Amino acid sequence: MKHLILKAVLVSGLTFLAAGALKAQEETKEVKDSVKRKKFEINYGLGITIGEKKDSTGKVDQNKGRFIGGITFTRLDIGFAKLVDNGSFSLSPANDFLDYKPWKTSTLSFDVLQFGYRFNNHFKVYLAGGFDWTHIRLDRDITIQKNKPALEYTEDDIMYSKNRFSSSYVHFPLNFELRTKENHHGKRFRFVVGPEVAFLLGGKVKQISDENGKVKVKDDYHFTPFRYGGAVRIGYGGIGVFAKYYANDMFDTDAQKGLKNMSFGITFGLN
Repeated sequence: MKHLILKAVLVSGLTFLAAGALKAQEETKEVKDSVKRKKFEINYGLGITIGEKKDSTGKVDQNKGRFIGGITFTRLDIGFAKLVDNGSFSLSPANDFLDYKPWKTSTLSFDVLQFGYRFNNHFKVYLAGGFDWTHIRLDRDITIQKNKPALEYTEDDIMYSKNRFSSSYVHFPLNFELRTKENHHGKRFRFVVGPEVAFLLGGKVKQISDENGKVKVKDDYHFTPFRYGGAVRIGYGGIGVFAKYYANDMFDTDAQKGLKNMSFGITFGLN
């Protein structure tokens, strides 16, 4: 009961903040190149920020320490997910029913709020909040069973065109960001690293077949209710690459002990 109340508070809080304050910001800034010709670059962002106090010229003093944060839509991570079974990418006999299609097993996440402190033009620390999905595209024609004391499945006499086993979390990463000076294009290199904790929102099985059409079943499916790990991102401008690794087990069942999750891919809106 406490877990359900905590999930409801977390989700409603994030959703209320995101829905009530999101708006697009469009900033046009003028820079001069080496031959003094004027160029214009338009930077697109989405969100509301605090802490960006400007001086009399309308510029932010990037070298002054200040608190920053607000509603955002950024760090959109799109990539592939991999299961790691006690240090191996090959599944053990106890987990071979989770055999999956690698190029269709994916992850998606993004942040909707962030609060932190910028120490200077090159370093900041911030706590973010957002949502995370992992979609496992099962290779076998099975059905993961709901409301069972363990992670159980049935073999089906149906050929599924899609058999997806998914989890969703609300996550809270603590990020440490280093960035270079802007170049003459107005862009920077960024390196972001930090730990992350997440709370389970739920699991879902989605199947498509000629016999049954589209079927969706929701349950927690023994996904671990509390997840922790870390992430690293390297990027240029607003685009980069990411890698995440979750240190605790993917499921809270004894048979799946040592089965973990990692992901990697492309991140958009790196700031």
